[in-house]
Amino acid sequence: MLKRVRKGLTKSGRVILLVLGALIVGASLFITYRMAETLSIKERHDVELWAAAMERVNREAMGDYMSDPLVSSIINNRNNIPFIITDENLRVVSYHLIPEDIINNTERLHITLDKMASHNTPIVVRFWWTTEHNHIIFYGRSSTLIMLYFFPIAQMIVIIAFVVLIFVAFRSSKQDEQNRVWIGLAKETAHQLGTPTSSLLGWIEYLREQQVDSMVVEEMEKDLAHLRKIVDRFSKIGSDTPLERANINEVVGDCVMYFRKRIPRNVTLEYNGFASQPVYAMLNSALFEWVVENLLKNSLDALQGHGSINVKIASTESIITIDVSDTGKGISKSNWKKIFQPGFTTKTRGWGLGLSLSRRIVEEYHRGKIAVTESVIGKGTTIRITLKRAFE
Repeated sequence: MLKRVRKGLTKSGRVILLVLGALIVGASLFITYRMAETLSIKERHDVELWAAAMERVNREAMGDYMSDPLVSSIINNRNNIPFIITDENLRVVSYHLIPEDIINNTERLHITLDKMASHNTPIVVRFWWTTEHNHIIFYGRSSTLIMLYFFPIAQMIVIIAFVVLIFVAFRSSKQDEQNRVWIGLAKETAHQLGTPTSSLLGWIEYLREQQVDSMVVEEMEKDLAHLRKIVDRFSKIGSDTPLERANINEVVGDCVMYFRKRIPRNVTLEYNGFASQPVYAMLNSALFEWVVENLLKNSLDALQGHGSINVKIASTESIITIDVSDTGKGISKSNWKKIFQPGFTTKTRGWGLGLSLSRRIVEEYHRGKIAVTESVIGKGTTIRITLKRAFE
């Protein structure tokens, strides 16, 4: 009950943090937007002030506003707003913060004027001494206003990047911690199994001296050799795993031969590797045999005492495939990827680690791939291992 409460609190805490984060981001974006709107209104007031000052220039100063001290002072004090002043025929009279190449290019000038007009409604300057020859002020956004408009986007990118970094760091640290636990558990298991396996070796020698059936002793020796392989595999987890060029046919064949004498009578186990041309790959044989054994055990569990298993090796110029097929109960397509996740199992007993370890051995240690290629409920499953082929 206490664990459930703690788990519930943890989930509630995460929800609260997410809501608070969303509120902070939303408030920041809203405030920034309001600031941009306020600055936009202020800039329009500035331009309207320019227009009011320009309307009062002398007839002689028409078209040369900067020669008037008042207009020059007003505009120069607010010189971060780009503008173009034209006559009624859109001929440029004056401009500010606009590149020369735009002013001198008619097509680009009209595009710029249209863009400015889309951002801000142009202001008409009406001179006091005439009802004709009015001028028009086209103006754009100041650099400060542009920064305010783009600031929320930059802010969102920074926040998202920060959240992603925290998530990756947390997940990585959690995964590293889990890996250390599993590695420690595996090595401790190997250490604990070392003593009884050595003792069993002594008991086998004793049975041999007692003239027990030699075939029984030989099979016990094979089981003990297999147990010692398992101890060796556990000891290798977390350590450097050197790969050597090995004959896939023999490595897989050893596993098949070991299982053939230990499967139920109503189960057949076929293998094409002994009859096919040898192919080679870079392997850690002890770990790779573990993968094959896991696949064979899963197939046996799926058969429930009746059916067949077919192990088939094929190769091309660059890759090798090992297919393990059975006529068992099959896997629903929604679980094809889930069966390789730690802890996932459809069995009433089991930890759901066999296929997860198999995927890790194949993909991380051997740079290969393992996946379900075909499965039909009630008809069977095929799991394929793909490896790069090794040449001399």
